[in-house]
Amino acid sequence: MLLTVSAFAASVQLAEHHPDTYTVQKGDTLWSISARFLQRPWLWPEVWQANPQVHNPHLIYPGDVLNLAYVNGQPRLGVSGQQDGFGPHARSETVDDAIRPVPLSAIEDFLKKPRIVGEAEFKHAPHVVGIEDHHLNGTIGQLVYVRGLDAQPGQQFALVRPLGRYYEITSKDGQPSATFRQPLEDADNRPDSLWHHGPWEFTLHGNVNFLGYEVMQFGTVQVTHAGNPASTLVLSSDYEVRPGDYVLPLDTVAYDFQYLPHPPRQVPANMRVIAFTDALNAVGRLQVVALSNGANVGVENGEVYSIFTPGDVVHDQTDYPEDSTKAFLHPNDAKVQLPEEYIGHVMVFRTFEHVSYGLIMDGIRPVHLSDRLYEPDHK
Repeated sequence: MLLTVSAFAASVQLAEHHPDTYTVQKGDTLWSISARFLQRPWLWPEVWQANPQVHNPHLIYPGDVLNLAYVNGQPRLGVSGQQDGFGPHARSETVDDAIRPVPLSAIEDFLKKPRIVGEAEFKHAPHVVGIEDHHLNGTIGQLVYVRGLDAQPGQQFALVRPLGRYYEITSKDGQPSATFRQPLEDADNRPDSLWHHGPWEFTLHGNVNFLGYEVMQFGTVQVTHAGNPASTLVLSSDYEVRPGDYVLPLDTVAYDFQYLPHPPRQVPANMRVIAFTDALNAVGRLQVVALSNGANVGVENGEVYSIFTPGDVVHDQTDYPEDSTKAFLHPNDAKVQLPEEYIGHVMVFRTFEHVSYGLIMDGIRPVHLSDRLYEPDHK
């Protein structure tokens, strides 16, 4: 297998202190390998070109030796063979052993468990009303009773639990719309407020538009007896099943783990970080964030964005000393908006209609809520 890379001077530049040779290690990703050679690692789909006989230029394996050479003044990267020998050899690895573009372990749960559904699908979703033998909670192998499930014996469904809802405030003053995520803390019950389009239909700042409910699939059930309520057998579950959990059709979408990072064709207006996991205030490399735009404005898997944090507003103590008459008479002039600061890069790996999930690929400081996204080369 031979991979060839052509570095285009206009867009692709070699990284400073790049190696001339590198042996692929287990745990590497195409992003991390490309970052060793390229200043812009998200450009590897543009520059890695295979020989005609190679079907997939992105299949490299631990032990492959990458060598950097120059042909007619252009840098080229090739696989010269395995570390234990060069020349023709039999490849015993499967495609599953190939180096991934991004670490699958960082995003796998977000590909299979959460999804975002609209009100039409979720408003009247069947829900668990009881457990066999009057148990408070159900586990694998027990029957749970589901109200509103129109199904036949043998059909399987997903057990889901609501996590939050996304909504958009359309400003009255012409400013770009802002997207927010509101957690649903009372997941045990089904309060009427859950079905409102947002926290408020109208605010002093603008109108509220509902975007979708975020739910987490945590198990599966199989119908054993049709009816209302229907009897279902718990086949799998990460948690105990409890009354108030919802039942939705299984998500049959096939996921492609071979993402090809690329710049977006166009950056949606006011695209921001609106939620993240496993942290209270900030996240870093290889953590997942929710972004404020989705497929409805053309966001697609593999798009790479740069992240910038808003600058602070500071008081100019030199020209407008605090408690001075000048500061009192000109309060707006006394305030100075500092410029945005670069944070890192995020790659989209799953898109919904109005929201998308992204993985923080690199960065020099933590990512916060409301940090703004631009094209990957934004300065």
